[in-house]
Amino acid sequence: MWTDNETDLDYLNFSGVAETVAELVVQANARPISIGIAGAWGVGKSSMIKLVQSELGKRQSEKNSFVFVTFNAWLYQGYDDARAALMEVIGDALQHEAEKRKTGIDKTKEFLKRVRWTRVVKLGAAVAATVGGFPPIALAGTALEVARKVISGQDASVGAEKLGDAAHKVADGGGGFLDPKAEYSPPREIDALRKSFQDALAELGVTLVVLIDDLDRCLPETTVSTLEAIRLFLFLPRTAFVLAADDQMIKHAVRGHFEGLDDELVTNYFDKLIQIPIRVPSLGIHDVRAYMMLLYVENSNLSPESKESIRNSTVSQLRKSWQGKRVDLAFIQSLGITLPTELVGRLNSAYRLAAIMASASRIKGNPRLIKRFLNTLAIRLTIARTNGVAMDEAVLTKMLLLERCAPVKAFNDIALEVTKSADGRAELLRSYEDAAKAGKCSELPAPWNEPFIAEWLALPPTLSDQDLRGVLYVSREHAPLISPEDRLSAEAASLLTALLEQPDMGATLKPRLAQLPPGELATIMQRLLLQANKEQQWGAPKILTACLAVADVDSSRAALLAAFLSDLPPAQIQPSIVPKISGRAWTTSVYEKWKASGATGSVKTAIAQQLK
Repeated sequence: MWTDNETDLDYLNFSGVAETVAELVVQANARPISIGIAGAWGVGKSSMIKLVQSELGKRQSEKNSFVFVTFNAWLYQGYDDARAALMEVIGDALQHEAEKRKTGIDKTKEFLKRVRWTRVVKLGAAVAATVGGFPPIALAGTALEVARKVISGQDASVGAEKLGDAAHKVADGGGGFLDPKAEYSPPREIDALRKSFQDALAELGVTLVVLIDDLDRCLPETTVSTLEAIRLFLFLPRTAFVLAADDQMIKHAVRGHFEGLDDELVTNYFDKLIQIPIRVPSLGIHDVRAYMMLLYVENSNLSPESKESIRNSTVSQLRKSWQGKRVDLAFIQSLGITLPTELVGRLNSAYRLAAIMASASRIKGNPRLIKRFLNTLAIRLTIARTNGVAMDEAVLTKMLLLERCAPVKAFNDIALEVTKSADGRAELLRSYEDAAKAGKCSELPAPWNEPFIAEWLALPPTLSDQDLRGVLYVSREHAPLISPEDRLSAEAASLLTALLEQPDMGATLKPRLAQLPPGELATIMQRLLLQANKEQQWGAPKILTACLAVADVDSSRAALLAAFLSDLPPAQIQPSIVPKISGRAWTTSVYEKWKASGATGSVKTAIAQQLK
């Protein structure tokens, strides 16, 4: 299995782009610079950010001294104001650097105090504006105490909610605590904040490099709030902003936030923030082949030294692909490293699949989708082994490719043939494979006449003589594959299909689910959890609603779901799942397991709010 986490190891021949970005920052020579790394979902933007930081780290010197701030706005969405959060993260980083260098401490503290005061005033003024002013000083003790703690940094746990409560207490008292127009002038405060920021950087003698990721996952409000914070510090000396995002999603967020902007104005807004746009390179067949081979090498039993040697040699070879240099099994074997037989077979599989992985419309060489495909394949091979199902990996791989990339009808046609056949063969494939060999796929009925399927039919091995019942057995989470062998009643089969096809409607099906016997509920939950295994981010995916519907009507299934959720990798758990599952007898034990397993701070905050 492969985790869906960013890495500072180059598997995609991105190091050349990362080196370019790093050189641009160095050559700016403390002049302000903003760089946008654009690309669609899953193409490797987060890894590119890591590589850029790594390359800049190699260039640290007395002349080029960098302080890095990595900011993920998505983590703060719904729990804090992204603009204030980014400013405070920057302030904390500068203060930490000042304490480490034992210089510029007063300047960085002054900047951080201004950031925190801006947060207090903004929230207080926003609430007070709705009631016509602030209350008398005698009524505002609690609010002032919260504000003092925030400004002094005594209480790092004070967040937007506590500040908001304080502001409400101030506002609820009515009249005259502070006249915002007299005491707080936004233009003067912004100028003072920017000057304080410049003074701190100058005193430290460093360039601040802010690396922003996952902005395209955020709601428009969070996206624009972060962009506005960037704008506040943009074009100040000794700053470099590197923003990784899908530029089309960012423009969509700007368009949604500022109603009435036409496309030209939206583009102008974005272009003023990003001086140098760079796109993540698309992966061709050679890149996809090398990437898949490296993934298999990573998961092999080779020593770490051998894996790193193969990775470095492969990336170096890819840089020469314009000269006709290739990465294939022969190249890997030429490196003088003894490869296990199983790994050789996997590398051969990668070689065969690369072309179709690069061209299939539902994968298109996307690294994340390739990794998910290989993870699903690994899961199904494990299911086959644990259930004693004899399985040809090449056959399973080919069928999975059809399931993932072709119209559903093609997979269903095969499934129907197999369930009707006494020997598990799909006879219709024989004539279709013959048509592919003769180059006559265009004459086949839809959807078998599509270009992708024509290429798929030509892939080895041929399937018309294969018993495909084992493949369908380990692919049972695929919605239409409810065969007579499942022994579900008509009602249970109907409910399972509904939950798989429209999982967000699960709550409405609970009365019908409650009428099913425990055995059928167990089968339904097993199928839903197989589907849930595909999720890589656990905020509130639709499949969770379906699982909760079954768990709510059967305590035994609830225990199974609790065990599944408890074992989720901490990096996949998002704060929004916490309120989604709250209020159930088993959720506290899941919360405790998450906290003990290293959940992020924002998840722990969400848990604390639910347990109040």
